[in-house]
Amino acid sequence: MDLHFLDPDSPQFPDPCTAVEEPDGLLAVGGNLEPTTIYDAYRHGIFPWFSDDDPILWWSPSVRCVIRPEQFHISKSLRKCMRKNPYRVTTDTAFERVIEACAAPRADDLGTWIIPEMIDAYSALHGLGQAHSVEVWDEDRLVGGIYGIAVGGVFCGESMFSLVPNGSKIAMAYLCRWIQSQGFELLDCQIENPHLMSMGAVLIPREEFLAQLAGCKDKLLAWPDSEGLGSLPIAGDFSLRSK
Repeated sequence: MDLHFLDPDSPQFPDPCTAVEEPDGLLAVGGNLEPTTIYDAYRHGIFPWFSDDDPILWWSPSVRCVIRPEQFHISKSLRKCMRKNPYRVTTDTAFERVIEACAAPRADDLGTWIIPEMIDAYSALHGLGQAHSVEVWDEDRLVGGIYGIAVGGVFCGESMFSLVPNGSKIAMAYLCRWIQSQGFELLDCQIENPHLMSMGAVLIPREEFLAQLAGCKDKLLAWPDSEGLGSLPIAGDFSLRSK
């Protein structure tokens, strides 16, 4: 299969199943990072992922890493951490701080794909109510979080960060608990890694993922505002709440 080159002014995404086999899932090059373009990509099971020196690259891997919210795994050590530490968990109170923390250099110093243009694009999606964040706080210090895009009944997680042990896992635990309560069917993690697999992620074929996405991408599921998040106990008295 050949790569597809997208019109920068009016990109039209091809069938995700026409992605190349090597590198696995690379589907198209070009287009733009307008909010409507990115959201349309996610509705078709496609996501952007590229480095600063690359053109815009769009992907739909042959195997998808997902977490079914009801199957999120809370280990004994994570449960103990959540009971012991009085972290406060919020949503959509510090979206840009979360995405900037996700873009910060990591210990492996491999660079980041969350370049300024991507930060601007996802921040615009947040302004439209399509991208969301979950924040973990130690008093007034932001110590963990995750952000992504809600597409009907699928939450497409983009990146997470942690400045304390288990910070990103706590964010994931509350994200999964809340989206489960709202009727979301999947947390799309895109590509596997050991961190995700330890939290209950599974691998499914692209065709299965696309079929499930097609069946729930038009669901109308509200995200909470600062007054409506409520309390969702997970471990002891630890609860998810907004500021």
